[in-house]
Amino acid sequence: MKTRRHVLALAGLACSAGLAPALAGEAMPFSEPAFEAARKAGKPVLIEVSAPWCPICRTQKPILARLSAEPRFKDLQIFDIDFDSQKDLLKRFDARMQSTLIAFKGSAEVGRSVGETQPEWIEGLLEKAL
Repeated sequence: MKTRRHVLALAGLACSAGLAPALAGEAMPFSEPAFEAARKAGKPVLIEVSAPWCPICRTQKPILARLSAEPRFKDLQIFDIDFDSQKDLLKRFDARMQSTLIAFKGSAEVGRSVGETQPEWIEGLLEKAL
């Protein structure tokens, strides 16, 4: 567990420093500079609040991976917030549960889902951000 956290922390630092930008559609740990840059660039953004122990989150991840690989979601930026360790971000985004998905189009929140595992509903949420 400690090793995973260290790897995620280093990846987040590298991404926020511009050393290893995440590909569109690939989830990356939340970083304020990357989040703001994506929003200012007009990219569709998804906040994914998850926890490693959450079965719903484990169900959502492959659905998001499959959808984000589709050409229409090529510009989608997915930012992962860890439910257990990033409580300040949970308050900021008013996320009260793991398995929360929050879609943004520019600076506006355009949709939110909690505990959803139906691929077509998740797809609908992502489409709102386009």
